[in-house]
Amino acid sequence: QVQLVESGGGLVQAGGSLRLSCAASGRTYRRYDMGWFRQAPGKEREFVAAISGGGVVTAYADSVKGRFTISRDNTKNTMYLQMNSLKPEDTAVYHCAAAQQSPSVPRTISEYAYWGQGTQVTVSS
Repeated sequence: QVQLVESGGGLVQAGGSLRLSCAASGRTYRRYDMGWFRQAPGKEREFVAAISGGGVVTAYADSVKGRFTISRDNTKNTMYLQMNSLKPEDTAVYHCAAAQQSPSVPRTISEYAYWGQGTQVTVSS
């Protein structure tokens, strides 16, 4: 069982930056691939980024590639999402999620077994 808690959301102007954190419980944290998803009002939840258990392999949605960076610190059971050059279309509730390790970092909702409650990110124009 893994419990996830996100933090770091807020209101920022377009072009600004935010760093989200996802703190996880459990002693086997490094055995999980981790991901970030987001859901805007009236839209489906979508993949943002993912990182392997050891932190070596990462994957990004095309819409955030080059602007967002995912990382993790397994000594602190924490994952991060550094978001730069934010756009109004990045406005959403951001959720972190955990999945059993797989050969490739998972990108689909169904592959993730554990989810956090989410943190709101609002980007004003």
